[in-house]
Amino acid sequence: MEPFTSAAVEPAPPTADDQRDAPRPHVVLLASPGAGHLIPLAELARRLADHHGVAPTLVTFADLENPDARSAVLSSLPASVATATLPAVPLDDLPADAGLERTLFEVVHRSLPHLRVLLQSIGSTAALVPDFFCAAALSVADEVGVPGYIFFPTSITALCLMRRTVELHDDFAAAGEQRALPDPLELPGGVSLRTAEFPEAFRDSTAPVYGQLVETGRQYRGAAGFLANSFYELEPAAVEDSKKAAEKGTFPPAYPVGPFVRSSSDEPGESACLEWLDLQPAGSVVFVSFGSAGVLSVEQTRELAAGLELSGHRFLWVVRMPSLNDAHRNGGHDEDPLAWLPDGFLERTSGRGLAIAAWAPQVRVLSHPATAAFVSHCGWNSTLESVATGVPMIAWPLHSEQRMNAVVLEESVGMALRPRAREDDIGGTVVRRGEIAAAVKEVMEGEKGHGVRRRARELQQAAGRVWSPEGSSRRALEVVAGKWMAAAQKPPPFMRKNKYGTLIIFLCEMLQRYPTCDHLLLARHAQRVPRPACDDVSAVLCLAGMSSPLPTTKEACEVGRGGGGRARAVHECPVCGLDFAVG
Repeated sequence: MEPFTSAAVEPAPPTADDQRDAPRPHVVLLASPGAGHLIPLAELARRLADHHGVAPTLVTFADLENPDARSAVLSSLPASVATATLPAVPLDDLPADAGLERTLFEVVHRSLPHLRVLLQSIGSTAALVPDFFCAAALSVADEVGVPGYIFFPTSITALCLMRRTVELHDDFAAAGEQRALPDPLELPGGVSLRTAEFPEAFRDSTAPVYGQLVETGRQYRGAAGFLANSFYELEPAAVEDSKKAAEKGTFPPAYPVGPFVRSSSDEPGESACLEWLDLQPAGSVVFVSFGSAGVLSVEQTRELAAGLELSGHRFLWVVRMPSLNDAHRNGGHDEDPLAWLPDGFLERTSGRGLAIAAWAPQVRVLSHPATAAFVSHCGWNSTLESVATGVPMIAWPLHSEQRMNAVVLEESVGMALRPRAREDDIGGTVVRRGEIAAAVKEVMEGEKGHGVRRRARELQQAAGRVWSPEGSSRRALEVVAGKWMAAAQKPPPFMRKNKYGTLIIFLCEMLQRYPTCDHLLLARHAQRVPRPACDDVSAVLCLAGMSSPLPTTKEACEVGRGGGGRARAVHECPVCGLDFAVG
């Protein structure tokens, strides 16, 4: 077979573990487009390779928006993690207003043939692990005969929300009907969600994307399990609730195997903001950042500035360009985020505050001794970075599942406070400067703030223990890796004795090398078994999942055992050249 050319593959070199008697199970992980989805899955691949004896291949899509961010993540991986990129698929037939969810859905579905070819080229695989946006890839896992596990990069509470959505349609909805979730929706850990706090796609049960979510949840049921980017001590009630569902057989088991957090060594070591932090007292700075996709309105940007100034506390603020309407686009300073701050703000806060444009090394900032609190959009990656560094949060959700995360962090986890937005005169929602200043003062010096600071320190310690030899996440991942290891040590799966007592063994590696070769030819080449009878041929081909006609190289007339002659299809093995007749 020719080398796989439909995707760029960079195989990992053999390691010392490859020389051991026990084979390293090969696992393929599939990350949906976007650096936020790729980062935690890359960390999972790193841990599987370094600590669990697994040979991972991390597969990505040709990124729709930021290929440089994808390349930066992949280049940080050790040589023990192989990488592959599926080729781009055409999307020009999608409408201009297709939206992110539908676009991701189409990218994944249209890339399945490329994924299938990639898996065939890789060889024997113990498992396929697509992330939660790639549930359609479970069908490919079924085709190639390997278990599929879903990597869930956000909270287990969000997984409970998905399960509740699917169960709602199992119990009550007629065929094709889409039923709305209750308002409020009660979730494990005392979490009570109003409809406005659901992730956007869950809010309108009449929308097509809601139907896609229900279908995705049903696909989840075909998974062997979920690898969740959380840990038991962070969401104990949600973990126990998921365990009960698995025991009842209503949903696959969830394995909390996180947190997967970027290493600070993956970020640039030099930054003006880090130098500024070095000059500040320990535990004195409020870090403000809303992620790479977090955008505030012009008015909200100015209210936030006024609130930080009013609080009287030190701050480090990563300022991004505000969302601009036509009235603001003629301001003459569209390209400079800092130009949208209130007049005189930078001068009045000089010395105790630092505003920087667009980006900061977030993990390094959160890890710095001067950082005391984090004003965050509550994306799950940022949340786990805050947990891992023991920094309490002021929760300021913007979109996606962030509103739900904010509720979980405040009401269940107990390491965040939330300022409340108020309706303004034109119908939008703006958090006013007084609310912002009060939240900053509370988290830095108030009684509630003392509680969330203490809880943040407790969770930091818990997160540091989960990867110890007896840690909860390490044990959970060892359970799954053990299943993969056991599968890798088993003999080839297609083994059967026919009624003549002949053991027919199909060599999986040979089948991957020669996918067009008849299965029986490879078995005969390996075992030199007698020709089986025709009914045995059909049984074995059925076992192997082979439904297409056998490839014929020539026709011949052979003498049967009874002395009569009949036409048979004769095949030539590409390995040894042996002719093999099936009649």
